[in-house]
Amino acid sequence: MRADEGEANKLRLGCPEGHWTHWDNPLPVLAGLVEIDGRMLLARNAAWAEGRFALITGFMERDETPEQGIAREIKEETNLDAGQITLIGVYEFIRKNELIIAYHVKASGTISLSPELLEYRLVAPADLRPWPAGTGYAVADWMRRHDLPVQFVEFAGSDTPLVSTAQP
Repeated sequence: MRADEGEANKLRLGCPEGHWTHWDNPLPVLAGLVEIDGRMLLARNAAWAEGRFALITGFMERDETPEQGIAREIKEETNLDAGQITLIGVYEFIRKNELIIAYHVKASGTISLSPELLEYRLVAPADLRPWPAGTGYAVADWMRRHDLPVQFVEFAGSDTPLVSTAQP
């Protein structure tokens, strides 16, 4: 392995013979602000502390569009069927070297969580409380577009993309 200063004068790992460079590019992550019958679905990952809920997220896979990917993630994690899929925006999440592609997804069906998720909440859009990073910015942008007031909430000591609710 060798360290190489590339075009942007950044130190990068690479093959000593110059055959490859490890670019360490951000990973594309898909996020869905899922709406069911006018309420927003938030879920708690099995690895997270109690009371921490977030959007449905997952990595984009080879040979799928971002829209296909978020529909797949929603189906895998909640058993819901994605209907209308609308781009909210693209957001940096530098702490985890991710690029978040966020969608508002109107879904239907019966919720059945994958083992990856422990519980969910369905909340009124006005009760969403985004965190000031990553997916929280997507939630805030969506709320502003729907003339809802945005109140950010801090979660100390967490890199987990969270959204809170106004009520427990």
